[in-house]
Amino acid sequence: MSDQSDSSIPTHNAAGEENYDASKLSQLKGLEAVRKKPGMYIGGTDERALHHCVSEVLDNSVDEHLAGHCKRIEVNIHVDGSISIRDDGRGIPVDINKDSGLPGVELVLTTLHSGGKYGQGGYKFSGGTHGVGAKCVNAVSEWFEVEVSRNGQVHHMRFEQGKTIKKLEVIGKATRTGTYVTFKPDAEIFKETTVFVTARIAQRLRELAFLNSGLEIVFTDERPAEPKVETYLYKDGVSEFVKQLNQGKNVVHPQPVRMTKETKLMLDDKPIEIHCEVVFQYNDTYNDQVLCYTNTINNPDGGTHLSGFRSALTRAINQFAKSNNLLKDKDPQITGDDVREGLAAVISIKHSDPKFESQTKVKLLSPEVESVVGSSTYEGLMMYFETNPQMGKRIIDKGLNAARAREAARKARETVRKGALSGGGLPGKLADCSERDPAQTELYIVEGDSAGGSAKQGRDRRYQAILPLRGKLINTEKARLDKVLSNEEIRTLITACGTGIGEGDESIGGFNADKARYHKIIIMTDADVDGSHIRTLLLTFLYRQMKGLIERGFIYIAQPPLYKIKRKKREQYVDNDEQLNRILLELGSEDVTLTRIRDGHTFATTQIDQIVENLAALEKLGGGVTRYGVELPAYLDQHDKTTQVLPRYIARIREGNKESHEFLLDEHARAAFIAREGLDADPTIDAPKPTGPIRRVTLHEIFESNEMAKLLRAIAAIGLEINQFTTTSEARYAITENVGQKGETRVELASPLDIVTHIRGNGRKGLHIQRYKGLGEMNPKQLFETTMDPEKRRLLKVDITDAAKADALFTLLMGDEVPPRRQFIEDNALNVQYLDV
Repeated sequence: MSDQSDSSIPTHNAAGEENYDASKLSQLKGLEAVRKKPGMYIGGTDERALHHCVSEVLDNSVDEHLAGHCKRIEVNIHVDGSISIRDDGRGIPVDINKDSGLPGVELVLTTLHSGGKYGQGGYKFSGGTHGVGAKCVNAVSEWFEVEVSRNGQVHHMRFEQGKTIKKLEVIGKATRTGTYVTFKPDAEIFKETTVFVTARIAQRLRELAFLNSGLEIVFTDERPAEPKVETYLYKDGVSEFVKQLNQGKNVVHPQPVRMTKETKLMLDDKPIEIHCEVVFQYNDTYNDQVLCYTNTINNPDGGTHLSGFRSALTRAINQFAKSNNLLKDKDPQITGDDVREGLAAVISIKHSDPKFESQTKVKLLSPEVESVVGSSTYEGLMMYFETNPQMGKRIIDKGLNAARAREAARKARETVRKGALSGGGLPGKLADCSERDPAQTELYIVEGDSAGGSAKQGRDRRYQAILPLRGKLINTEKARLDKVLSNEEIRTLITACGTGIGEGDESIGGFNADKARYHKIIIMTDADVDGSHIRTLLLTFLYRQMKGLIERGFIYIAQPPLYKIKRKKREQYVDNDEQLNRILLELGSEDVTLTRIRDGHTFATTQIDQIVENLAALEKLGGGVTRYGVELPAYLDQHDKTTQVLPRYIARIREGNKESHEFLLDEHARAAFIAREGLDADPTIDAPKPTGPIRRVTLHEIFESNEMAKLLRAIAAIGLEINQFTTTSEARYAITENVGQKGETRVELASPLDIVTHIRGNGRKGLHIQRYKGLGEMNPKQLFETTMDPEKRRLLKVDITDAAKADALFTLLMGDEVPPRRQFIEDNALNVQYLDV
């Protein structure tokens, strides 16, 4: 073999690519890595990741509480889609960090793996351990602002997409301390949605208040016309949490059982401190709910604290039963599943150096926690049983009944399994599809035979199967598994899915997601009370007995249209009220001409559409201004005529019964106003004069100002004059509508905002709106086009959070306790838009 010189080595590979060398390597600087790969840092770019951002900032405030420096947290969702979190903690340090040369607040918001939670003494217990939380939120935000009140001064910084736009500066004086963060999620990152869900955030805030007794959390959603404000403050903390889990259920023992333990140990030559709090209470249902937290962070996948609790609970109950001769020879053995039936529990761990499975902290891995929780649970339970023997006996009896029912359920499951394996297996009412690859098939669970008939006729038989369910399913919340399996509709559903149910060996009917016959199981019910009820029953059953289908992402909810609109020859299905409003604007813009009266300039049709869209958005955002007593046109008239920048603050000044307003452009104007009035940077203060009425000054931040300024610039670029929004006696615009044989109608308008009002009203002329309540109101073709056609339909994927909420709501509405149900109805009665009577 002859030698080959370097020059003979080809510079391209077989695929025609250049050589892979050091020049092909790159390093992402700053927070670029987070924007490039957000899934690595916040768990994705979907709705769950969006709300995880809130938790990351919120957890920093909670850490201040854990360190003993924070008593109150305020969370506000603003009309423009931004959210702010304010605490009264120590405030992020603002002095210069020697290693980086940056102010502390800039360091922790721009540099990965930086912070005060690496054992420097800043925090003993902390939910944030990786040093990536708040800076990741900064990176995935369109803009991010922070105010720090510390050392008698208010400091301010602003970032956009993780980059510093305004350096740290002092903008005023302060007599308090704390951190105030506001951010708006970036639509470039969160392409699915940037809309915060009130219920999701409220649930997390309520959890935090329960887990941190004495911490007051005030939550305000400013988006409704009447802002919704809730305050969470719990003196008894975790014990009240467990009571809430059992709300609407009959409890076996009147008070929750609470066990605590504090442990200090050495781990790898490092001192570790663990505080353990376990609270549980049994109810008379047949399902368990055990929630696990580490440093107030929810661990939905459990971990070592959960395994320690479960094994100790089983051991203690069996030990007490054996010691007191409560079990007879013929009684079945009480297993872990049996002792967890009807159990509501919260395990809260505070750990000075916890180890998690990932940045999202879904599972605790610290092995030392298992023995700490186990010993605390076992010792606490044995002491409780000794001092409350009657309660102990009732818990043993409940576990024993569960063991007997488990044996009956095993036999019932075996019957269902054998029924599926013999005699053809599939239920007669199932209209199956021809495709046999589960990944390509869909099962529609349809309410009633009528809609089921339409679905069977309208479906694509190749891959769409239909299973109509008649009447209501059994209430799985109030029935043991053996009773559930005697229900014909449930048996039919289990057989059609092919997975078996519950835990246990597959050979006796246990659940196995790999056996699923369809990888899309779609619940399709009417948009009325009964349909919602049936959907909730189905979700509850699936959550309890086929949770793996939800975890695999196989469960969906069909989203039939809410309306059908008709105008002249145009027919269209409409999914929701927001879409209906958009259509009204589209219809109102048809066959109209918009003219600027001053010079006779006529706008093109595409320009009219853009003007209307931007004005409608401006009108919607204006709700954040009008609630402070300022008319939207008056506020818009305060914009800078060159940059279109709008005032960031509104000061409401009330002297006696007289109220006035002052518009403040930015932080510097706010600081000057505060200095002039002799106020603290706190937003509200009463300043009595030596003589005369009390002067009350309230300072409001208009978070929507940035978005509104963008819209003003867009409107101005199209050519609409925006110098004045306040209505004058002089008409500035004219809308001419072609009304066919009747000729034309012309309406003159004095304000730009009048344009969108007139066009919306114009869109309703001659419009027939039909609201669908039932699937049976559609013929087979309509049902397929609107709800079953993969090209047009809307499906809502169900995740574990959704199912858990449905289960909790179902317990509330269908449980034995009347007062909680009455309270729910009273609280939500005014929110009802359509009532079926």
